[in-house]
Amino acid sequence: MNKIKILYVEDEPYLGKIVKESLESRDFEVKMLPDGRGVRSAVDSFQPQICVLDVMLPFKDGYTLGKELQQTHPTLPIIYLTAKTQTKDILKGFESGGNDYIKKPFSMEELIVRINNILQLTKPSNQKIKQDTSVNLGTYIFHPRKFELHHGEQIKKLSHRDTQLLQILSNNKNATVKRKDILLQVWDDDSISNSRNLDVYITKLRDYLKKDTNLKIVTLKGVGYHFVVE
Repeated sequence: MNKIKILYVEDEPYLGKIVKESLESRDFEVKMLPDGRGVRSAVDSFQPQICVLDVMLPFKDGYTLGKELQQTHPTLPIIYLTAKTQTKDILKGFESGGNDYIKKPFSMEELIVRINNILQLTKPSNQKIKQDTSVNLGTYIFHPRKFELHHGEQIKKLSHRDTQLLQILSNNKNATVKRKDILLQVWDDDSISNSRNLDVYITKLRDYLKKDTNLKIVTLKGVGYHFVVE
């Protein structure tokens, strides 16, 4: 059985050694880099199934790396390791192509659970996306297969999780989707942490769709969301 490949970028040698060896003891194959240089070439040559990026890196920070990988490898999952947990920092991480974030210091058990969860959710058989259909949303055209949202000649590249969430809302136009159902479908877990992640993603999607005032993602407190498409 082939091992899951993880590209791990960490500039703290002691922490990096511990995390790398711990992951390898759990039968992962790990390539570790000490800074942001060479990440894109490493992705091409090593072909990881997931990237674990520290945010504060020399030469090129994790968010910049995430943005670059989002453009070249939009389906590659990314977990950020960060000491920053304010909403604006979390939002920046998700806008930079991140699928998840873990606050430092963290336990190996938590990291491994997060890795396995994301890998499970991003399996082709589990991607709840219509692979051959574009969706008209007002003045936008949503292309799930390409992970893109088009508005005229402007093209917005979407992360895998952006695409999952927008697909759920698109499948329920002018209808209410329960918050818990979204959490279980996208994250397979309705924990408080993932609920906060959902809030961030909804904020992102509202920003992406703001050029058409007839599109509204309405929050129904205590229930979920109603995607209005006029």
